[in-house]
Amino acid sequence: QVQLVESGGGSVQPGGSLRLSCAASGKFRSINAMGWYRQAPGKPRELVASSASDGSTNYLDSVKGRFTISRDNAKNTVYLQMNSLKPEDTAVYYCYADSTTFLRNHMRNWGQGTQVTVSS
Repeated sequence: QVQLVESGGGSVQPGGSLRLSCAASGKFRSINAMGWYRQAPGKPRELVASSASDGSTNYLDSVKGRFTISRDNAKNTVYLQMNSLKPEDTAVYYCYADSTTFLRNHMRNWGQGTQVTVSS
């Protein structure tokens, strides 16, 4: 069982920056991919950025060049540095972590969500 605790959301003016963190804890064999989704009111959840266990990353086109995902494998923590924020980045951001249990089952685990609001 994996618990994910997110932090770092808040309100910022357009052009500002925020850094989200998500730490995984609990009992698991390994943490594999980690990343972030977001969901704005009335819109479907979308994948913002992902980080595979081999270090490869992927980004939503609209955040490329502005957001950077990174991770500290020793701490089972993933970060999302968000720069040049725009009002359209306003959403609840959810982290996820794909884990392998000691029974070798694969699970996707979710954080509780953190609100990011970009407004002047």
